[in-house]
Amino acid sequence: MKEKKERALKRTLAYAGRYKGLTYLSFVLSAATAVTGVMPFVYLWKILKEVIAVHPHYENAVGIVHNGWMAVWFSLITMLVYFGALMCSHLSAFRVAGNMKRALLSHIAELPVGFADEMGSGKLRRVVLETTASTETLLAHNLPDMVQAVVTPVCMIVMLFLYDWKFGLACLVPMVIAFACMMQMAGPAMAEDMKHYQNALEKMSNEAVEYVRGIPVVKTFGQTVFSFHRFKKSIDDYSHFCIHYTKRCRPHMIAFTVIINATFATLIGLTVLLSGKNGFSQEIMTNFLFYVMFTPVIVTTMNRVMYLSENSMVLKDALSRMDEILLMRPLVEPENAKTPQKTEVVLSHVTYHYPGSRKAAVKDLSLCAKPDQMIALVGPSGSGKTTVAALISRFFDTDEGTVCIGGVNVRDMAKEELMNTVSYVFQDSKLLKCSIAENLRIAKPDAGDEEIKNALHAAQCDDIIARLPLGIHTVLGSEGTYLSGGEQQRIAIARAILKKAPVVVLDEATAFADPENEILVQKAFAELTKHSTVIMIAHRLSTIKNVDRIYVLDKGCVREEGTHEELLEKHGLYHTMWQEYLQTINWKVGEGA
Repeated sequence: MKEKKERALKRTLAYAGRYKGLTYLSFVLSAATAVTGVMPFVYLWKILKEVIAVHPHYENAVGIVHNGWMAVWFSLITMLVYFGALMCSHLSAFRVAGNMKRALLSHIAELPVGFADEMGSGKLRRVVLETTASTETLLAHNLPDMVQAVVTPVCMIVMLFLYDWKFGLACLVPMVIAFACMMQMAGPAMAEDMKHYQNALEKMSNEAVEYVRGIPVVKTFGQTVFSFHRFKKSIDDYSHFCIHYTKRCRPHMIAFTVIINATFATLIGLTVLLSGKNGFSQEIMTNFLFYVMFTPVIVTTMNRVMYLSENSMVLKDALSRMDEILLMRPLVEPENAKTPQKTEVVLSHVTYHYPGSRKAAVKDLSLCAKPDQMIALVGPSGSGKTTVAALISRFFDTDEGTVCIGGVNVRDMAKEELMNTVSYVFQDSKLLKCSIAENLRIAKPDAGDEEIKNALHAAQCDDIIARLPLGIHTVLGSEGTYLSGGEQQRIAIARAILKKAPVVVLDEATAFADPENEILVQKAFAELTKHSTVIMIAHRLSTIKNVDRIYVLDKGCVREEGTHEELLEKHGLYHTMWQEYLQTINWKVGEGA
């Protein structure tokens, strides 16, 4: 266990870089404060001893002022040195947390996009932001305190037995018993509990993100929060764990707190026992007052030891959760990368399983989108449409079969080449809190203002730019400048037009568009398809009537394919979906409702 703890600490300090020396300097300074911190008690004991010795002739006490000033000076020195120790440890801790985030984000940038969906955005955010930040408490505060927790007891034991071993033993016994109670909470079992606690937090964070994303559905269909049973269950699981863990620790925590804070009671009992029939002697009274005054230091030291144990487990858990991401391997890059000369997209006998799922998301699926052709993927929810789009963009690799662009397997294309070849417009496109121009330059960093305006014009965004106070240089999210879902989609399409990618994947690009925006989005599609092969996922069947070919997916397989008219004549799944679509657009609220 000690070896694992040292290994975790060594790994953590490796992220400090050249600031690692500041951590070790903080150890030295913290050890110095442990020594200087007990000196004021020595001088206070001298003051007490002198006051009791000259009683009642206090005018004969000549060392009180000197000893008092010495106690003050050592207190000031202790505070200044401890402040220096914390400055050093904080500088190192902040560098560690920053470098951990950089290491994670650099690695995440190399991972396929699909891994974020598999892990969950809530869990990923928590690992990158909160888990790395949790190391700051240990490195900035607990490590210096750890040195104090080691050096201070040594100084304490020397002092406890230096003046009167009987009183020293009376202080030491409660410390040992309290330490035994603490180990019942902070032993090996706590490491497992800490893991379950962090898992419960991650699960609740993931479900919370999904719940927030689903709020539009709740409002649209009048559902209650209880319809999101997974979110409620994650809260209940977290609550049950915390209550169970708290109840299990309660007896040990109560015993620890009572015993460590009742050290003075043993001193009173020992004082009464030693005084016996002869009453209080000067020596007994002096030692009693000194040890009662010294007792709070014991309490503080034991509390530091307890919290140090807990935060050490937090550190090991943080490293294990970071490793969960860092051990993920990026998709294999080809040794001899190939460049496609055409834009034909062909999926041949593709099968893919999501991690942990026995059921194939797509199974033995084949389809083809010819150069400058627009095809549409339709089908029931869960039929594999988004999975097909993700495989074309190589968000993850197929289990079986091939995905080819221009006759080249996407596995044989360099990552940069694939990114330049395929442009993906997500269902819920997110724009950054920066200007419209900067949002578009993500696709083409060297694009000029005129080129950006042309792309926005082609994407039917003229009305959006016209009402913005600074046009394309207006910062989104500032001074009440926000765009609707349909407007954001048009900006995202403008970004795809600016990129001029040979292959464009549209994942439910009209999902958040109102009827007016949908017409404009359709016009933007027409511009986008002039020089690109387009694969479009759609739920609104009206948006795909004029595409070159429609593939109807069901349970991960292609059930039907053809044009809109051809599929209607087959009277199959597409015909059923079309009839249901016509019924929905003809729905009316009854007059008597």
